[in-house]
Amino acid sequence: MKHFRISFLVTFICLATAGWWGYTHGGWSAALTALGVAVILGIMEVSLSFDNAVVNASVLKTWDEFWQKLFLGVGIIIAVFGMRLLFPLVIVAQAADLGLLEVWNLALSDPKQYSAHLTAHHAEVAAFGGMFLLLVFLNFLLDDSKEMHWLGHIEEKIGALGKVSSISVMIALGALMACLGLVEEAQKMVVLMAGLWGILIYVGVDTLSSLLEKDSAEEAGATNGASGANVGELVKRGGVGAFLYLEVLDASFSFDGVIGAFAITNDVVIIMLGLAIGAMFVRSMTVYLVKQGTLDEFVYLEHGAHYAIGILALIMLASMKYHIHEVFTGLIGVAFIVASLYSSIKHRRQNKVLASA
Repeated sequence: MKHFRISFLVTFICLATAGWWGYTHGGWSAALTALGVAVILGIMEVSLSFDNAVVNASVLKTWDEFWQKLFLGVGIIIAVFGMRLLFPLVIVAQAADLGLLEVWNLALSDPKQYSAHLTAHHAEVAAFGGMFLLLVFLNFLLDDSKEMHWLGHIEEKIGALGKVSSISVMIALGALMACLGLVEEAQKMVVLMAGLWGILIYVGVDTLSSLLEKDSAEEAGATNGASGANVGELVKRGGVGAFLYLEVLDASFSFDGVIGAFAITNDVVIIMLGLAIGAMFVRSMTVYLVKQGTLDEFVYLEHGAHYAIGILALIMLASMKYHIHEVFTGLIGVAFIVASLYSSIKHRRQNKVLASA
C-alpha cells in the first residue's frame, strides 16, 4: 500500500475541496452531490486509464529511480493541471477567441456555455488523440522482433508486417482519411489537421527518443572510464524522449475522460478534482506494477493493455459521429486487461507443469 499513500492523501484533499466547493454553492446537499460526482469521476478515470498504467509501466521499468519519481511528481502536475484543466481552457479560448482568464471566468460563471464550446470541438480532439493512440497500438502489434504473442501464430504473422518501413504510419493515415467521411464538410480540414498533428507528434517524440538513446549508448561506449556523474547524465538524457512520450500518451487518454466528464457535470472545478483523483491512482498503479515486477510475472498483461488502447483509439475516431457511452469505453478496456491476466496465469501454470515434468 505504500505506493498508494500519496494517492490517498491527494484523494482526501480533492474530496475535501470538492465538498467545500459544493457547500459554498448550495449548502450541505450541494456538498454531498459534489463529493459523489468527484468519486464517480475518479472511478471513471481509473477504469478508462488502467491500460495506460500498464503501458506506462512497460516503459518505466527500464528507468532509474530519478525518472520514476520525476514522472510521479512533475508528471502528475502536467497530467492534472496541464491536460485536465489548462488544455480544455486552451481549446475553448481558441474556439471563442477569448483569453485564458476570460475562459476560466466563463467556466465558473456559465459552465453550460463552456462545455458547449468544448464539445463542439470534440471531433478535432478525437482525431488527434485517436491517431496518437492508434500508432501506439500499431507499433506494438507490428513489431517483428516481439517474442511473446498473445494470439499465437496469427499475431506472429501480423507482427511480421513490421518489417515494412513506416507501415504503421501508412495505416494511420489511411484510417484518418477514412474518418473524414464521419464529419461534415466544414469540419474536414480541421479534423485532418488535428489527426496529422497527432501522427506528427508521435513520430517526433519517437524520433527524439531514438536519437537520445543512440547518443547515450555511443557516448557510454566511448567513455567506459568516465566518472559516475557523466554516466548519470547519460541516463537522464536517455529518459527525456520516453518522458515526453508518456506525457503525450497520458494526454491522449485524458481527452476522452475530460469530454466524457461533461456528460456527468458541467462544474469544471469538480471535473478537475475528480479526474485528478483518477490520474493520481493511475500514476500509483504504474509505479506499483514496476516495483512488483508484475509485467514480468504476467507476460500477456502488456498485450492486453495495447489491445485495449487500439480499441480506445477506434472508439475515439468513431465518436466523431456516434455517441459511445463512457461506461462501455471503460469496460471494454478492463475486459482486455482481465483476459490478458487470465492468459498470463494460464501460461505460467503451463510452464510450471513443463518444468516439473
